Amino acid sequence: MKQEKILFTPEGEEEPVAFYVLEQTRIAGVDYLLVTDVEEGDGDAFILKDMSGDGEEEGLYRFVDEEAELSAVADVFAKMLENVDLV
Repeated sequence: MKQEKILFTPEGEEEPVAFYVLEQTRIAGVDYLLVTDVEEGDGDAFILKDMSGDGEEEGLYRFVDEEAELSAVADVFAKMLENVDLV
């Protein structure tokens, strides 16, 4: 299955990084993306949180790094993707 590819420019960096979207969800009015750095096979997975305002054309995403939020959102994605190990 072809996955959507997004370009993400980390804060303080000039060069964008390509990520492939595995899944997306909305929790308590906030959108999250589960992304990976490889199109197929085993790669690193990251959870991005949509920080953009309503009506903005470009999304503003940040890595989720707060432990409680990361754990809660990872649990939701794990249930959505039962055959994927998010550890």
